Amino acid sequence: MRNRFQEFMYGRYGNDQLNQFLSIVTLVLIVVNLFTKNRIIWYIALVLLVWTYFRMFSRNTGKRSAENDRFLDITSRFRRGGGSGGSYGRQSGQRSYSRPTAEERRRQREQRKYYRFFFCPHCSQKVRVPKGKGRIEITCPKCRTTFIKKT
Repeated sequence: MRNRFQEFMYGRYGNDQLNQFLSIVTLVLIVVNLFTKNRIIWYIALVLLVWTYFRMFSRNTGKRSAENDRFLDITSRFRRGGGSGGSYGRQSGQRSYSRPTAEERRRQREQRKYYRFFFCPHCSQKVRVPKGKGRIEITCPKCRTTFIKKT
């Protein structure tokens, strides 16, 4: 059963931060509607739920990713605790992570046209391989683990 669901979701966008936010807002609206019995709130929750599933099952991953990037840009001030620095909610002892610039994100989206990106199952290194080569054996440049994927 799980394998069938994975096959169904292959090539689809899946879940991201915007979908998680929409799901939480939908749940809150449904709970509020239980107490107020307001039809407008119910319809808003229904539209948000449909939009969430539309985004999750969409095959237009570039557009969904751009929507999520815009959402992250808008909400970055709240997620960072009011600051406008370049690290995601960094606490002491954690590695800093600076978000890619708009130019880097654009370049990454362009590369998705010609390359597939996989993560090494052993060390989680991101590996870029050309699209359309069929089933190939990929060697991780970092740890030399080999794994087979379809491009």
